[in-house]
Amino acid sequence: MNEEMRKVILKMAKILFVAYPKCTTCKKAENWLKEKGADYLLRDIKTDHPSALELKKWYEKSGLDIKRFFNTSGMLYKEMQLKDKLPNMSLQEKLDLLGTDGMLVKRPILVTDKQVLTGFKEKEWEEALKQ
Repeated sequence: MNEEMRKVILKMAKILFVAYPKCTTCKKAENWLKEKGADYLLRDIKTDHPSALELKKWYEKSGLDIKRFFNTSGMLYKEMQLKDKLPNMSLQEKLDLLGTDGMLVKRPILVTDKQVLTGFKEKEWEEALKQ
């Protein structure tokens, strides 16, 4: 899906839900969104992973530490020994790295008009939907 089409659809949906279909936490989060009647656009983090530019925008909007955007429990994160490498990387290097593979990115991600959340924490998501 091209960027322009994604923007049009996202404006209609109001919520972007970025997830990995095989992830149990993502499934739980999606079921929760459905139960709440949320209007969202589902995006597969593996086949349509976020770009470094998108991640930069989300990072800035979120107010979170950049480490919160890394899937620290993922195999790829561990294989690349990123725990030891991240402290010596610049913010841009981290964003560029995240933009190379969706499996490096913490999931699910909830993107609304006002905020970006990583991981599924029901109370945080409840607050995000109220805004």
